[in-house]
Amino acid sequence: MRILLVLSLFCLSSCYEVNRNCKDYRTGDFRFNFNINGVAKTATFKRTERLSINFYDGKIDSSEVKWVNDCEFILYKINPKSISEKDPIHMKILKTTDTSYTFEYAKAAFNEGETIRKEQGVAYRIK
Repeated sequence: MRILLVLSLFCLSSCYEVNRNCKDYRTGDFRFNFNINGVAKTATFKRTERLSINFYDGKIDSSEVKWVNDCEFILYKINPKSISEKDPIHMKILKTTDTSYTFEYAKAAFNEGETIRKEQGVAYRIK
């Protein structure tokens, strides 16, 4: 009986397909909520085919966008202010809805022995 239950649960979960309409989110205006040292923050950004312009804490930060495929791109800071800001960021859209997308991001380049740290977030379309 348990085997039948496990098999039926496996069959139901294997039929679930994540929605990924990444082309819908290549460009636009978005909002992203995040925490820094336990403090909730909100940033907005405008992405074109070639640029991502971020607005947060009264600052503007721009990056060049290089698309790898429909769901992945690399961000290169245009005017990095530190050595760590020179590292490109790999962004991957994991799933989409009608109004948002869930993404994963990490440094695109690593030094030998450096731990790969991936973070996730949700961006909401505002325009």
